[in-house]
Amino acid sequence: MALKPFAFAALVMAMSTAGAAALSPVEQKIVDEVKAHSEQGLQLLERSVNINSGTMNHEGVREVGKLFREQFDQLGFSTRWIDMPPAVKRAGHLLATREGKQGKRLLLIGHLDTVFEKDSPVQLWKRDGARVRGQGVNDMKGGDVIIVEALRALQRVGALDNTTITVIFSGDEENAGDPVDISRADMVAAAKRSDIALAFEATVRDKQGKDTGTIGRRASSSWDLEVKGKQGHSSGIFTESAGYGAVYEAARIVDSFRQQVIEPDLTFSPGLILGGTDASVDATGSKGQAAGKGNVIARTATVHGDLRYLSYDQRDRAHAKMKAIVAQNLPGTSASISFHESYPPMSPTAGNLAVLKTYSQASSDAGLGEIPALPPGQRGAGDVQFVAPLIDSLDGLGATGSGSHSPDEDLEIASIERATIRTAILLYRLTRQ
Repeated sequence: MALKPFAFAALVMAMSTAGAAALSPVEQKIVDEVKAHSEQGLQLLERSVNINSGTMNHEGVREVGKLFREQFDQLGFSTRWIDMPPAVKRAGHLLATREGKQGKRLLLIGHLDTVFEKDSPVQLWKRDGARVRGQGVNDMKGGDVIIVEALRALQRVGALDNTTITVIFSGDEENAGDPVDISRADMVAAAKRSDIALAFEATVRDKQGKDTGTIGRRASSSWDLEVKGKQGHSSGIFTESAGYGAVYEAARIVDSFRQQVIEPDLTFSPGLILGGTDASVDATGSKGQAAGKGNVIARTATVHGDLRYLSYDQRDRAHAKMKAIVAQNLPGTSASISFHESYPPMSPTAGNLAVLKTYSQASSDAGLGEIPALPPGQRGAGDVQFVAPLIDSLDGLGATGSGSHSPDEDLEIASIERATIRTAILLYRLTRQ
């Protein structure tokens, strides 16, 4: 059940008063192993970033998958590549598993693809002092490396024995294959065999400069508005016989959304609007054509938009308000709206916050400071949302950087070691609960 605002605030306050405990001797050895092999992790990151793996570069995605599969094979995991059906038009996913009877069963989530396709002019790897730039360096090959290096540190001290850990690196997080019932079926199946999901998208810092954890992410969905008017001479617009035309009706509806539907953590953005005598959008929903004249009342208009929400209750309220606005047509017009789901919401829950508390304690005990919860409305969609309705989940355990999805995407090199230490201790503790 999602947390009410007052319950969320109370639990966050309880987290801040948690007492510190020293690292155990085994945990200190784990930290020492991470530090001793930090350069090895950075070399793995460089190798992965120097392989272009844009979502639609299937060959590149598989090559990065092969690189990481080798790492899990060395760690004693059973690994396999999961191909997608040709109709899904995606490269597939890497799955690595190990079975044991000790502690919590964990699902670790990463992704192999980036937004930078094969013809991208963005550089691959370029190190500049304490930072490095490159394709997907923080979103999220840095997070993938953190998973590998944390597991490697556990293996070196014998702490992987008898644990149940599943790792899935999807090949299409940046542009999920359709239908998601197929492209995310293996991830959902893995969640049903697990107790806790940990996702390694980049760590976000709060206004005080602290690394945070993500206990909630907003859903990603879309809407399409279709508007019809009476085509005629522009001199007759606003009259009873001619009406207001499709463009005015589309404008009324979109602006009414702005005035009447807004609430915290809810956004709806009209990203594409076309209107005139004729208007059409292509199959991708991102391009279209329109034709019309200044002396002709617009006959048609179409709007394609984005809708993000934190809970299904919030979605249902938004849908109801938007439908009611669409139904209040100006004279001489008609309109209809349809909604399309993509990523489900990861609502903040007490269970998610409890996982964050354990993570924050691990960070504090390692001398790396507490980890506060990032306000859920500040993150977009991610793979963890497909499993969060099933099990307690935490995201944002990855590297720290800036400029994600842009030519300036970079990574703070020290954040790899920092996040790996936190993760390794967290995994150790969870697999002993």
